[in-house]
Amino acid sequence: MESKNPKSELTVMKLKPIEATPESFKEFGQVIEASPDGEKFGPTDAQLDLSKGIPRFYIMNLQNRPLKFSTITHHASVTQCLGSIGGHVWYLGIAKPSLVDSEEVKNEKGKIAVLSRSGHFYVPPAVDDVRVFRIAGPKFIKLNRGTWHAGPLFKADAMDFYNLELSNTNVVDHTTHVFKKENGVIFSIDE
Repeated sequence: MESKNPKSELTVMKLKPIEATPESFKEFGQVIEASPDGEKFGPTDAQLDLSKGIPRFYIMNLQNRPLKFSTITHHASVTQCLGSIGGHVWYLGIAKPSLVDSEEVKNEKGKIAVLSRSGHFYVPPAVDDVRVFRIAGPKFIKLNRGTWHAGPLFKADAMDFYNLELSNTNVVDHTTHVFKKENGVIFSIDE
């Protein structure tokens, strides 16, 4: 559902959250849930790529993250894991990875690829491809390399999240698309 804001000429796109399950989230990454101690490594474990740097696992304190967004980010060189400490409900705006090989850019003239500041090519996510997932309980999200994401977003004033990425991800591998500027759109989560 969309509505125009006459003062700013922005379109507000209201998105219904999708419950994050291993099945509903598979084209973006993984939903990792508890498994018995001693269980062997397998496909339900986080399939990580931390090979391009030093892993950083930390707790981040986020404040004032209301249920709306107009920017979305991806990391081309690393998978990322996010989870709420305490299993509280939170939301994540998502769009499929759109990384493009440099040879594809040369060979396919119809693609509108952008060269990022970090040196990789990507196609900006389409407004209609953005989804919102609701994550609740003792689980975490593993984002595939290049998955576009906005959040974590939540209703509380502040929340703590654990985060696994590379030590320099937010410095050298942080590509952002601004829907408000490029498309005149703000997304709002319709609870």
